[in-house]
Amino acid sequence: MIAPLQARTLGALTGIRHGFFGRQGGVSDGIYASLNCGLGSRDRPDAVLENRRRVADWLGTPPSLLLSLYQVHSATAVIVDRPIVREALPRADALVTKVPGIAIGAMAADCTPVLFADPEAKVIGAAHAGWRGALGGILESTVDAMVGLGARRGAILAAIGPTINQACYEVGPEFEAEFLKVNAANARFFARAAPGARPHFDLPGFVAERLAHLELAGIERQTPCTYESESLFFSFRRATHKNEGDYGRQISAIVVT
Repeated sequence: MIAPLQARTLGALTGIRHGFFGRQGGVSDGIYASLNCGLGSRDRPDAVLENRRRVADWLGTPPSLLLSLYQVHSATAVIVDRPIVREALPRADALVTKVPGIAIGAMAADCTPVLFADPEAKVIGAAHAGWRGALGGILESTVDAMVGLGARRGAILAAIGPTINQACYEVGPEFEAEFLKVNAANARFFARAAPGARPHFDLPGFVAERLAHLELAGIERQTPCTYESESLFFSFRRATHKNEGDYGRQISAIVVT
């Protein structure tokens, strides 16, 4: 049974439906069990399409109107007002729309999904914020695109979804150096268990900090760790550590009803 995690703030809105969907409630099996929505995975295409149909049905929209992207860890946000065929998916990392019935989704398997809504203008956004996209400005691009469609920054609510947490996100010194080169204050998002140990990065904390500078109406975190919760979420890093060869993707999606 599909039972997505929901943000309290977005869930209280009239005329907007959303969900941070995990891995339960689908038809895929093996390493993709069970609600794998990743079109780019090596799962059976028919299983992925059925999983996406179930998500669309939960959101109250036709499967053809559940849209996602060819994600490339960029700072590019795309405005959509019609269906996109799979063969023409834009290479971008956020979708924005104001068209009722079009559900927009961010795929993830450790990266941070962020859903946005202006309940007054009925403008919504869905962003895939991996470390590179978050550092490069994908969150800012999403909000800018929403404002371009008539949203007001001071009315936008943002909800951060399931993602890898700091305890499980060990990185190398060159990774840390890239963040410090941009801003020395980013050091606070890195922690070490002992002097000389490899750093661990707080991705959801960094995403929340970037959002905090955008003067939004509210920011909510619903961020259980995707790596730790194997029964609930897919995780690229966990699959890599287990030499599984591929991994499923969960979708976080939002729609104006």
